[in-house]
Amino acid sequence: MGAYARDRLRTVTRIEAAVAVLARHLAHPDPQAITIGELGPAQAGESEQTAIVMAPRFGQLESAWGARTPSRALRAASRRQGRAYLRLAERVWPDTLRYLPRDGEIARPIVIGVIGAVTGLSAEQVARLVAYDDAQTVVAASLKLLPVDPAGAVTWLAALHDDIERLVDDVAPLTDIEKIPAGGAPLIDQFAEQHAIERMRLFHA
Repeated sequence: MGAYARDRLRTVTRIEAAVAVLARHLAHPDPQAITIGELGPAQAGESEQTAIVMAPRFGQLESAWGARTPSRALRAASRRQGRAYLRLAERVWPDTLRYLPRDGEIARPIVIGVIGAVTGLSAEQVARLVAYDDAQTVVAASLKLLPVDPAGAVTWLAALHDDIERLVDDVAPLTDIEKIPAGGAPLIDQFAEQHAIERMRLFHA
């Protein structure tokens, strides 16, 4: 399972982290532009107007992400997760809605990147968050599927530290959509498509 998580870090998770970093950059091109809480509460009407102006930028980013995510099932799952994150952000970080529409089904890494911008996270922190979240999700899922010792699962995650940091170093400097990595994982896409039509599904994402 550790090898599977490592393969994801080199392919699909690298893409997700890069997209999140770019979403953060599009929301705030100047890395010193904000600190936590600087924006203040979003005002009624202002959020939607700003989101409309920003939409073309994020639309291009979403298209680039979609081109690198060939599985329709994975794209749909990511957008549903993004919508759920937006619902949470509306309550906890309302300034997110200055950049993204309230009711949009937007890819999860884009929503994460914008939340990172609004909350003052650096590009490195956003990339690390996405990478660690994916790795720990794989490890946590293994405990439900395999007869493994939980302590052993923790060691798998700890062993991925260097891989996570290499990913962070690679994607954190990105500011150009054309530079998003495009390393695919065809078997992951195939498994996702097969899983979507199974009579008994184990996981949604």
